[in-house]
Amino acid sequence: MNETISIAKALSDSGRLRVLMFLAPGELCVCQIVEALGLAPSTVSKHLSILQRAGFLLSRKDKRWVYYSLAGRKASPAVQKAMKWVNAALSADDMVSSDAAALKRITGIDKEKLCRVQAKR
Repeated sequence: MNETISIAKALSDSGRLRVLMFLAPGELCVCQIVEALGLAPSTVSKHLSILQRAGFLLSRKDKRWVYYSLAGRKASPAVQKAMKWVNAALSADDMVSSDAAALKRITGIDKEKLCRVQAKR
């Protein structure tokens, strides 16, 4: 039952759902996720932590950058089923389409520059 509660909690926020959809094409750096959500880094960190604890995300550190990706086949069967449901439920959502376009722009920005801009905010 604890896993089900953790999954439900992770999926109960639009920001966290957006993060899952951001990561569908592949991994992103935290600074890119911050930029895409337009939220404070601390808020994004909390969202990522909840998603990771629920088993949706994997992370890796490369020098000063932290990257997140979907757990995919490494996720539990319950998380995999939940992710399939999220993808089906949100595949035609306007926000997801808008986010995909914004992510194309954001991933084209140098991460060093992106972090400098975010630090000035």
